[in-house]
Amino acid sequence: MEGITGIWVFHGEGGRFSSGVFSSKAKAEYWISQHQLSGMLTLYPLDTGVYDWSLEKGYFEAEKEADPKATFIQRFTTASQEHYHYEDGKSG
Repeated sequence: MEGITGIWVFHGEGGRFSSGVFSSKAKAEYWISQHQLSGMLTLYPLDTGVYDWSLEKGYFEAEKEADPKATFIQRFTTASQEHYHYEDGKSG
């Protein structure tokens, strides 16, 4: 996986945990289509957390006292990550 800076993670609608991790969007979309899945496919950066990545890229700025605490960071997500929605295996 040399040269890959992110991975694609699929989180199925209503799922508590992610149900697939892929090295390319094309592989993920093939799997989603094949099984007619509904949910969200998101590109995650490698070797860093989304919170730190968002701070580094300037997508988020910690303003509240609670922002740098574990309870906030462990649930942190951002719409700044590349992501796609699927319904019955189709994008859109």
